[in-house]
Amino acid sequence: MPNNDRPIAEEGELFATHIGGAATLEGVMMRGRDHWAVAVRCEDGSIYTEEHDLPAPESRPAWTKLPLVRGCVSLVSSLSLSYKAMEIAAEHAFEEDDAPGKSSPVGKSHTAESPDKPATASSTADACAPSQNSQHDEQTSSDGSGWQFVLSTVLGLALGMGLFVALPVGLSNLLMGPLTSDNTVAWNLCEALLRIIVLIAYVGGIGLVPDMARLYGYHGAEHQSIHCFEHGLSLTPENAAKFSRIHVRCGTAFLVMTVMVAIVVHTLVPVGAWADGLGLVGIPRSLFVFASRIAMLPLVAGLSYEVTVKWAGSHPDNPLVKIALWPGLMMQKLTTRTADEGMLECAIAALKLVDEHERKAR
Repeated sequence: MPNNDRPIAEEGELFATHIGGAATLEGVMMRGRDHWAVAVRCEDGSIYTEEHDLPAPESRPAWTKLPLVRGCVSLVSSLSLSYKAMEIAAEHAFEEDDAPGKSSPVGKSHTAESPDKPATASSTADACAPSQNSQHDEQTSSDGSGWQFVLSTVLGLALGMGLFVALPVGLSNLLMGPLTSDNTVAWNLCEALLRIIVLIAYVGGIGLVPDMARLYGYHGAEHQSIHCFEHGLSLTPENAAKFSRIHVRCGTAFLVMTVMVAIVVHTLVPVGAWADGLGLVGIPRSLFVFASRIAMLPLVAGLSYEVTVKWAGSHPDNPLVKIALWPGLMMQKLTTRTADEGMLECAIAALKLVDEHERKAR
C-alpha cells in the first residue's frame, strides 16, 4: 500500500466534480445533484447497495439557493442524509443471518468481487424525495425512526453546543476574564484556540476506539475514490489506493473553517459592548455571550460554506485556497485512515451508482 498522505497528482484534479460523500458503519455513502447511494460491507463479505433519488435542484425554493442561506440548508440536509445512510448501514452491516425482509427492491447484496448494479429506485443533495423502497420505509417508519432521528439530533446538538461552544466560552472567561469591548480580539482568539484544542482532542480521542478507527478508514476510502474519479482513472481499488486520503471538499475542512470564520464574525459583532450597555455581569454576562455564539451560528456556517465549498471547491489549485484550507486538511489526518481494499470497494460501488445515474440523466 502506498503512502496515502502523498497524492500522485500535486497539481489537483483533472476535472471538478460535485459528487461527495460520507463514511457510514462499514460502508460509504455517495451523493450527487439528484441521487445518492450507499454501499455497505455485510458480515458475509458481500456488499449491499441501495440508492435513492433527491428532488431535482430546480424544484427547490429559490430562497434556499441564496448565498449564506444555501450553506445552512446544505448542512441540515447533509446531516439528515447522513443519518439515513447510517441507518441503512446499521441494518445491513452487522446482521447475524440473512433474515427475510432484509433486502429491498432498491438494493441487493453483491459480492465484493463482482458488485453488480442493483435495481434502481426513485428515491439525493438537500432533501430526500419519497422513496420507492416501500419495504424499508414502512419498516423504519413503524419502528419510529423519525423520533429516533429527532432525539439523536437533539442529543448531538446538545453535545456539540456543550463541547464546542459552552466549554470554550467558559474557559475563556476563566483565563481572560469577562468579554468586554476592550479585550474583544484577544478574548475571541483565546476562545478559538480553546475550541480547536477541544476539537482535536475529541476527534483524536474517539479515533482510538476500534469501531471509529474503521469509520475513519471508510472516510479515507471515500476521499481516495473521489480523487481517482476526478483524475479520470478507472475506478478500481488499485487505482484509488494511489491517491491521497486528504481532500479539499471534506466536511472536516468545513468544521475547521467555521472556527476561523467565527474569529472574524465574533470580533466584528460588538457582543462585549452590548453586554456593557446592558450592564450584565457574572453568569448573566456569560450566558449572553453563549447565546450570541448560538445566534451567529447560521451566519458562521453560511460563510464557511461559501469559502470551503463554493470558492475552494471550485478553485482547488488556487494558492490562497491552499493556505486557507491547510488547517482543515491537516485535521483530516485525524479523521481519515488509510483504506484497505475492501473499504475502497465499498466507496467505489456507491460512487459508480451515482455516476451511472447522472450519466443517464444528462
